[in-house]
Order: sequence, then C-alpha cells, then structure tokens
Amino acid sequence: MNAFTWGPATGIGSMPGGDARETAKTVTGSFEDFPYLAEMPTRGPGADMIGRTAGMLVELYARVEPSGWRIGDRPGRDTRRARAWLGEDLDALEEFTQGYEGPLKVQAVGPWTLAASLELKNGQAALSDQGACRDLAGSLAEGLRAHLADVRRRIPGAQVVLQLDEPSLMAVLRGHVKTASEYRTHRAVDRQLVESTLREVLGVHDGPAAVHSCAPDVPFALLRRAGADAISFDFSLLTERDDEAIGEAVEGGTKLFAGVVAGVEGPLSDPAGSVMGVRTLWRRLGLNPGSLAESVVVTPSCGLAGASPAHARAVLAHCARAARSLADNPE
Repeated sequence: MNAFTWGPATGIGSMPGGDARETAKTVTGSFEDFPYLAEMPTRGPGADMIGRTAGMLVELYARVEPSGWRIGDRPGRDTRRARAWLGEDLDALEEFTQGYEGPLKVQAVGPWTLAASLELKNGQAALSDQGACRDLAGSLAEGLRAHLADVRRRIPGAQVVLQLDEPSLMAVLRGHVKTASEYRTHRAVDRQLVESTLREVLGVHDGPAAVHSCAPDVPFALLRRAGADAISFDFSLLTERDDEAIGEAVEGGTKLFAGVVAGVEGPLSDPAGSVMGVRTLWRRLGLNPGSLAESVVVTPSCGLAGASPAHARAVLAHCARAARSLADNPE
C-alpha cells in the first residue's frame, strides 16, 4: 500500500437523520481529503448496519422478523428497501464528489459480525452452522465485489478503501455470542478460521482495506495477518496490554484509525487535547514523533447515528482540526 496516500481524518460510518444529500454534503465538506459513504440507520430496517449489508448479499436474502434479520429464500420488501437506500446514498455521494481524486471509504459489516447477527430459518444465528458461515462469507465477498465496482464507476477518481465493521469479532472469538434462548452461548470459533474467512472477504478488494472494531482487546495481529492495511478502534478502550501489538502494527506499516473524538452529546475538548493520548502512546512506545501523522488517521470513536445532526457535524469538524494539530505539532 506504499503508493496509497491516506487522508488525515475520516468518519466511521453512521450519521444521524435521513437526508442523503444533506449527509453527503456534510461528510464531503468535513473531510475533503478522505470522505466516506455514510449510513443513516435511523431511517429504519434496511438502513441499519446489518440490513444494509444483507441487501448486498448475492443469492442470499434476509428479511426482518421480530427477533431480527433472518435469512430467507427470496428477495422481499426488506431487501428491496435496503438496496434502494444504498442507491440513494450513492447517488448523493456521487453528486458531491464530482471530479474528486483521492481516498474514499465505504463500509460493510464483516463476515463474523454478520454470522453472529443473521438468523437461520430455525432462529439460531448463522454462527451456529459452519456451512452457513462459509456460504455467508462467499455471498458477502461477491456482493462487495459488485458494490466496489459500482463505487469506482460512479466516482472514477476515487481510490476506494473498503472498511469491514466487526463489532462482534471478539465475542465470536471468545464464545460470548448468545444463542436464541439467551441461556447459552455459541462455542468460540477457531482463530485460524476467523482469520482465513476475513482474508477471503478482504481479498475481493485490490485496494486498501480497513477493519473496524469498537470493542476492547482488538486483535491487531490477527487482523494484520488477515490482510487489513488499517485498523479502526476506539482509542479510549486501549490499555498498556495493547502496546506491543500497536508498536508492531505501526512498524509494519499498518495505518491506525484512532477513534479519539467521542460521538456522544457533550462538550468537545480542544483539538490538541483530543490527540494528546496518541502523542503519549507514541512516547511510551519510543516511536518517532515524525511518523505520527503518517501512521494515524483521526476518527470519531464510533458511529454517530445517536448524535444530533449539529453535534455530528461538530464531531467531524473536530476530527479534521485534531488531525491538523497532530501533523503540525507531533511532539
């Protein structure tokens, strides 16, 4: 990924509200060097993270049941709605990126969070069936291939970054995903299988790829082996136990999407204060301060669907200012 130039700051994925044009305008205005295709889950089923990605699947379909998204035999109203909203969002992004050249991020749910969230016909998570997990990963890979081609066709100057959202990854690895009864949990999935499946899905993209996890104990080494060029995480959840893995990631050229700006309502600190922890981490690891701006992309700590539109705009602007602070004064 040496020839690729990452932007200094970007968003995670979700935004509040339901106006595709207004959201695309906000995102592209806030991150002129690294915009992204935003999601607006408050519109309802099909705009949510799981439903949106389920709408991308090839020859697998899902519908909304009272218990959540369930795999079905044919595309129905929920699939059509998910695809229509994705198309609307792409139309809006295309409008506001005319002539744009540079990195552009798109997000989809990764194979393991999808397997933990989608139900089979018997009501259990797809995670309970190894064959279903394999089919789901294959379908997701094909769907992403088509989606990425569509984005490149619409915005030909973009260097597309694929981000897989895996908030349930650690629960899958540790056997913490509950069964339908909620009295038991599904057994932990073998780490090598988790890694190889992620590698398969990330491998559909011939450009840079990121994996986002907003849970504690992000498996940095596993994600790097699976082919992630960047790892996105909530900086406030890091502990000194993560130091060695982060040091190895930086020295190995992995980009860190450091989620340093909280998305919850409340006053924002000054931009320099938001990245103080990143500077402290660099000193603790004995890394060259001059590499900070090259190694770190500043982001919110997670999605912004729960924020007010005004606060979401403020958070995005704050990320951009914090990234400038990091570049101007890395010490």
